[in-house]
Amino acid sequence: MLKFQEESLRQSVNGALALRHQINPFLDAIFEKGITNICFLGIGGTYASAMQTVSHMKEFTSMEVFAENAAEYITTGNRRIMDGTLLIYSSVTGSTPEIVKAVEKAHAAHATILAFLDNPNPHLRELCELCISYPQNEQLKLFMAADRILFLRHEFDCYDDCYENFDCYLADALISVEQSSDSFAQEFAKKHCNDTLHYFVGAGNQWGSTYSYGMCYWEEMHWMATKTVSSGEFFHGTLEVMDAETPVTLFLGEDAQRPLAERVKNFLPRVCRNYTLIDTKDYELKGIKEEYRGTISHLVMHGVNNRV
Repeated sequence: MLKFQEESLRQSVNGALALRHQINPFLDAIFEKGITNICFLGIGGTYASAMQTVSHMKEFTSMEVFAENAAEYITTGNRRIMDGTLLIYSSVTGSTPEIVKAVEKAHAAHATILAFLDNPNPHLRELCELCISYPQNEQLKLFMAADRILFLRHEFDCYDDCYENFDCYLADALISVEQSSDSFAQEFAKKHCNDTLHYFVGAGNQWGSTYSYGMCYWEEMHWMATKTVSSGEFFHGTLEVMDAETPVTLFLGEDAQRPLAERVKNFLPRVCRNYTLIDTKDYELKGIKEEYRGTISHLVMHGVNNRV
């Protein structure tokens, strides 16, 4: 398998899961102090991860939770970000101009800031209450913070059992996804490497994957034109330009918005013969309990897309 290092991936996932020993005490103390809302901040790929996390939390919580685009926040502002706001963000380099300016603005608005910085930028460290430096696993880190907050609000009472299950089985489950999807990925890449335009469709915690995959992987890295559309919006314009040869890839996850993707799945064969379905249900995820599969379906899709 090209560029696949099994033991490195196992250590990476297990190391990320162990970050709960830093995340949980901080969030427990913040929650006891009191927070009014939660903002996940990002730009580009990190904004996609923020959207995924918010989609996940919306399924469980009555608390105000929102994703904020850093560039829009710099220009428009958001008066909901204030004293009492818990702002969470992730950055690989710690030097993205929009992130730096947005974090400075949120700090000035007296938000409490939790930062996941792969490279611990000294300036950004000064602007947050907790900075955790650990490479990769961005979505997992954000979801762990989200799930702890849900647990503290008694909206995710299975938290302990869920993460005990992940500690035991998640790393190997994600390794198996990449291994078992490799042949498919090679054929997919060969088939679509010269597409002039490719449509990607997804919903729920797959929408962030869809948005990021088209923009960051295909457009930014490979200079290939894409359009990304949410499953819920597919029937409000995009279906009109589908024909037999239109390249379309549909991501199907296992969270509450799966029915939106299934509606697209049922429609596509009527007008198109050049579509691909990538369904997280097709992967065994040995050891992962059925009730937690939806929570990690975005990680499963990430594994498949890594191989592509």
